Amino acid sequence: MIRTALVTGGNRGIGLEVCRQLGRLGHRIVLTARREDAGRAARSMLEGEGLTVRFEPLDVTREDHALGCAARLAADGVQVDVLVNDAGIYPEGGCFDTPSASFRAALEVNALGALWTCRAFVPGMLARGFGRVVNVSSDYGSFGAGLEGPAAYSISKAALGAITVKLAQEVRGDVKVNGAHPGWVRTEMGGPNAHLTVEQGADTIVWLATLPADGPNGGLFHRRTPMPW
Repeated sequence: MIRTALVTGGNRGIGLEVCRQLGRLGHRIVLTARREDAGRAARSMLEGEGLTVRFEPLDVTREDHALGCAARLAADGVQVDVLVNDAGIYPEGGCFDTPSASFRAALEVNALGALWTCRAFVPGMLARGFGRVVNVSSDYGSFGAGLEGPAAYSISKAALGAITVKLAQEVRGDVKVNGAHPGWVRTEMGGPNAHLTVEQGADTIVWLATLPADGPNGGLFHRRTPMPW
């Protein structure tokens, strides 16, 4: 069976590579991005590689945008089987010097954005009895790893972890919700000195997106290995 995967923040970095790898595995791809020009350019690149890609504009901070995207896809007979929440921002600073607007933006994009897309697409997965959700997190959001990193980013990723666990508690059937820590990856966000290639960073996400029925649910993974929330 051919599955359809929707990837937020799919226009660059890890999100773009996840689209590429899932497409090469035979998935139909719905690539979403906030900026239409960037999203369409990414779609054209992947189509040039022989992949089947549809672009949808999506601002994950707005639940109405997520619901609208789901409605447009449903009207065209597109059922989302795999949801990868990759859209994210990385504000610098600590608890006292980070602007309040940056805290709000980090929570809206990194945490609530994933919740809104899940509320838009997971009910369909539950109705059909199959689904895979991968929330792209970070060790900076892990209590077990010490919540290192910039305050707004760390706090928002910790919130994403809580969202992931709560969603995993509520799904049923062959529907799984997990988190992935890609590692320090050479992307626009990670910078040129990062340890991992974008292909390596995408690997665990793609693995979680293609889990078998007996795969894990509600966990956080790095290099396909469990790590503490």
